[in-house]
Amino acid sequence: MYSTNHKDIGTLYIIYGVISGIIGTAMSTQIRLEITGIETIGKGNYEMYNGIITLHGLIMIFFMLMLILIGGFGNWMVLMMIGAVDMAFPRLNNLSFWLMLGSLILILSAAIIEGGAGLGWTVYLPLSSTIGHNTGSVDVAIFSLHLAGISSILGAINFITTIINMRAGGMKMENLPLYVWSVLITAILLILSLPVFAGGITMLLTDRNGNTTFYESAGGGDPVLYQHLFWFFGHLEVYILILLAFGIVSEVVISGSNKENIFGYLGMVYAMISIGVLGFIVWAHHMYTVGMDVDTRAYFTAATMIIAVLTGIKIFSWLGTIYGGKIINKLQYLYIYGFIFLFTIGGLTGIVLANSSLDINMHDTYYVVGHFHYVLSLGAVFGAFGGFYYWYPIVTGYRIDDSKGIVQFWTQFIGVNLTFFLMHFIGLNGGPRRYLELPDAFIGWNVISTIGSVITIVSVVYFFEIVISSVKTLYKINNSSFVELDITNNQESSLEKMVGILALEHTWMEQLVIYTTIIK
Repeated sequence: MYSTNHKDIGTLYIIYGVISGIIGTAMSTQIRLEITGIETIGKGNYEMYNGIITLHGLIMIFFMLMLILIGGFGNWMVLMMIGAVDMAFPRLNNLSFWLMLGSLILILSAAIIEGGAGLGWTVYLPLSSTIGHNTGSVDVAIFSLHLAGISSILGAINFITTIINMRAGGMKMENLPLYVWSVLITAILLILSLPVFAGGITMLLTDRNGNTTFYESAGGGDPVLYQHLFWFFGHLEVYILILLAFGIVSEVVISGSNKENIFGYLGMVYAMISIGVLGFIVWAHHMYTVGMDVDTRAYFTAATMIIAVLTGIKIFSWLGTIYGGKIINKLQYLYIYGFIFLFTIGGLTGIVLANSSLDINMHDTYYVVGHFHYVLSLGAVFGAFGGFYYWYPIVTGYRIDDSKGIVQFWTQFIGVNLTFFLMHFIGLNGGPRRYLELPDAFIGWNVISTIGSVITIVSVVYFFEIVISSVKTLYKINNSSFVELDITNNQESSLEKMVGILALEHTWMEQLVIYTTIIK
């Protein structure tokens, strides 16, 4: 509880991120069952349905992906990669985690206060005003988001200070691993965007409780102002998550291809920086339907299109690294192939939605749901799974059974594609999102989509079975493969054996596994 060790805190982040993921995934399946007509919350209970949708979005983004991708993997791997002993501010690191835990408790509490907060994760006006929700649940949710924001800002300050000041051995910035670059860039984005979001929801809080009229048109305010403030942060939040996944994918691709470095390293770094910069000037492409003039819409369309070029650079660099490489771990590589495939589909549908004339018809339909789930729910999550399988031996000293992991991958891949690919067809036919009851014309697509959701749940349960079974036997590395070493009965000879192994040729990642074992 009081630990300031970065590994302990990183492990805590991962554990609570996984718990949040279980809660959020259960809610997503509940949403799918409700839409298909299988009642789990009672017939016509629209308010609770909206509350589940809100919680699902907030928990998956702020409490699963953020906790695992930057809190968990960041605490564990960044310091190993730059050779630092611990974070620049270890106690601040501890505080960041516990603030996030308090935030999670509050957001779950909001769900049971006076019917919950059925706002959607965007918390739009006037639905979040006292006219739309005259209950305390929205205020509790706003306070939860404030805590999460404070936690993220403190963590970001810590990462930036650590990476800039605590690199060992005179490591230069141009030699930083790509995952460290992704953490540094996202930390900067968090510091610059979160205060804007904090200001937006603080004004909402005072509108609700302090008699101000920031968003009340009767008092001279503007409800669209909230959308600008939210999306200035909200769009960057999406890039924060996907940039972290980019960093993980780059590390796995390098190691899995048995290459020394990524193809086009400098281009990859500049592409990530440029994506971060461009992320600040494209927020209103989420708002084409609020009544913007034609010139403004044309600008946001053009600026958004440029990001497609930058992500294209990254995808072709990964493919260039894979080309000619010797694939040495099929399981991790499956997740990388899966990530590239899913993110490319999500990116292509994003180009469609970036066009303001097309988006007018597709806004708030299931096409948008399909798009952002392919980028986030599938892209970022598959990146997280790939990173988990890749770094699991270092963190724990145990090894996943590859054959089981491959079965789990294909189950998950089929499940998520069945769930989300068909949503594009519902959206193209005008099916609106966030509706509990859709016309019977969509029943076929919805049933198949729900079956995909159930398959995904099965794959997640199987994933936990794989992880639990992996700790039954201790595996370590010898000169050719992982073998079981007895470090209980003949400890001295086993340690000598492991130290001798270090003289053999290994990747730096494999050597880290052995060093970790010796330390244990």
